[in-house]
Amino acid sequence: MNRIDLAGHVAVVTGAARGIGYAIAERLLQSGAAVALWDIDAEALERAERALGVHGMVAARVVDVTDESSVKEASADAVARFGFVDLLANNAGIGGPICQTWEYDAAIVRRVFEVNYMGTFLCCKHLVPVMKQRNYGRIVNIASIAGKNGSPNFSAYGASKAAVIGLTKALGRELADTEIIVNALCPSVADTDILQQFTPEKVRFLLEQVPKGRFVYTSEIAAMVAWLCSEECSFSTGQLFDITGGRSVY
Repeated sequence: MNRIDLAGHVAVVTGAARGIGYAIAERLLQSGAAVALWDIDAEALERAERALGVHGMVAARVVDVTDESSVKEASADAVARFGFVDLLANNAGIGGPICQTWEYDAAIVRRVFEVNYMGTFLCCKHLVPVMKQRNYGRIVNIASIAGKNGSPNFSAYGASKAAVIGLTKALGRELADTEIIVNALCPSVADTDILQQFTPEKVRFLLEQVPKGRFVYTSEIAAMVAWLCSEECSFSTGQLFDITGGRSVY
């Protein structure tokens, strides 16, 4: 593991109880940051807090990122505990069902956008002012290759991640005259719980799209997030960082 020095920094990681979010939290802790773990699953969050506590200072809180009052209270709690927050990894997300666009229930599409886009927006809304007080911050939004290329039979997810990309670009430019850097990470499919939603045929299809011939490891995503959260990442903002094993062509 390459050493990235995040000592003295405080991170919020959403969707931190499992999968990509857990890996991000673990890597940030190993790099020296204190980490506030946010997740809606109380039981999984408790397990994550116990496991990750061996790496450094953690504070877990049940947060519904679609509920502004929940995000606002959690943000205030993180500042009260640690004094400030200057790193934010917006990872919380859901996939939704696999079906053709005209078959989607409108309420489900709204729910996907509530979690994936509004959750990211609300965390930025309440933590950017905290970062502005110190004129320093790093925000990494977990988007997806689906937000760039589209994903057949998964259109709600892809559209919500495209919205996250749009938000990243806008916020990065709004904050370009500060030392708050905003970027998005666009992974292809990782070997996480999301694969359980897919049929074996769909999994094979997804794997065939990746020139590297495998799914991305959560540790690889976490490593890129750690660099994007570092002081060395100081001149790239409002950008998309690809981690798709060669699948993305732009």
